[in-house]
Amino acid sequence: MEQSNDRLRMMILTALFTAIICILAQVTIPLPLVPITGQTLAIGLVATILGSTYGALASLLYLIIGAVGLPVFSSFSGGLGVLIGPTGGFIVAFIPTAFFIGYYLEKTSFTVFNAIIANIIGMFITLFIGTAWLKFAADLSWKAAFLGGFTPFIVVGIIKAVLAAWFGIVVRNRLHTAKLIVA
Repeated sequence: MEQSNDRLRMMILTALFTAIICILAQVTIPLPLVPITGQTLAIGLVATILGSTYGALASLLYLIIGAVGLPVFSSFSGGLGVLIGPTGGFIVAFIPTAFFIGYYLEKTSFTVFNAIIANIIGMFITLFIGTAWLKFAADLSWKAAFLGGFTPFIVVGIIKAVLAAWFGIVVRNRLHTAKLIVA
């Protein structure tokens, strides 16, 4: 019975953290090709707190909710058009990014140091997949894709990775202490 309760608790937390991704996605700084958003911060937080399986599941749920047309992507956008458009690769990349961050932490330990490493690597996973998608979806050269979808996001991405790591570990530890999260 306790295992069933743990699973239900984690599913509820997954839904809650999916909502947090939806909310942070609305924090946007417009740039010419790809905006800076709170989505990547949210993905790092979710994966750091929930781990690989539930972090990836929250990211997948976010993608599905947006794909069916609910305005949960940046600037209150939604629909399949966003996913197949120039920025769709960044959104799709959230799933392997979240899985990697959580997996890395599960295989090492849930410390701020390890979370920073995992989140920085995760940031690069998102940027590489998103930039490759941008190149083909917008019919850009590799140079233009990297200049528009990769390089402007490195510094802010590292800042968001550190914030997600630190805050994520603090929240995870508190949820664990309160017995609201499975270790």
